[in-house]
Amino acid sequence: MIVMSGPCVIESYEALSAVAEALKPLNENPHIDFYFKSSFDKANRTSLESYRGPGLEEGIEILGEIKKQFGYKIITDIHESYQAPHIAKVADVIQIPAFLCRQTDLIVAVAKTERIVNIKKGQFMNPADMCHSVLKAIKTRGGEQATYEQSQKYNVWLTERGSSFGYGNLVVDMRSLVIMRKFAPVIFDATHSVQMPGAAGGKSGGDSSFVPPLAKAAAVVGVDGFFMETHLNPKEALSDGPNMVQTDALIPLVEQLYTLSQFA
Repeated sequence: MIVMSGPCVIESYEALSAVAEALKPLNENPHIDFYFKSSFDKANRTSLESYRGPGLEEGIEILGEIKKQFGYKIITDIHESYQAPHIAKVADVIQIPAFLCRQTDLIVAVAKTERIVNIKKGQFMNPADMCHSVLKAIKTRGGEQATYEQSQKYNVWLTERGSSFGYGNLVVDMRSLVIMRKFAPVIFDATHSVQMPGAAGGKSGGDSSFVPPLAKAAAVVGVDGFFMETHLNPKEALSDGPNMVQTDALIPLVEQLYTLSQFA
């Protein structure tokens, strides 16, 4: 079972290292394919004043240190095409943010690297239409069809993170997991699915209490893995604190998800 977890954004090397230390049990679990996640830049924050991160150069250096120190595989976001070769020096998975899931040049740039391409489904997208985003990556790598087997072969994943539901809220349609899994391995992003975009007065809110039930439902429906951001103290996090899972609660939740996934 794939598990991608870590803080939303790099706050400092010290803060990142503390979370990485706490997540060692995930990397040591033989049933889990673990990837450590954090963003060097949050380019789509609600407000201009919101903390974005240390930026590309410093952020990649910090992630490289985490990789060296802990031996973790790394996943991080990309926002512009020119960043792809720089990120590929450290990251094992390069993630296309949900709002950019249709950006052809960005997907092609990532597909030209040797890294796994993880495309987040846009909150505005019909899940069936995500096959076209997948095809952009597969065809760039020499494939021809968007099927589960082709996506596996060419290292292209999809991530579900909820759909827009009115203003300032998201809803998860579990049918999308089944639909998208026909043409790509699917990761369920349990923490961004409980996000409330822009609902906290100039920043995003959320309700992390819904992370476990949604993740458990996805496990039983059937997915290839989970994306769950975590923090030692979510209330003090500089980004997405309201929807992150506290680190000491994450390990037992992952164990439950693995057990439930056996029934899918």
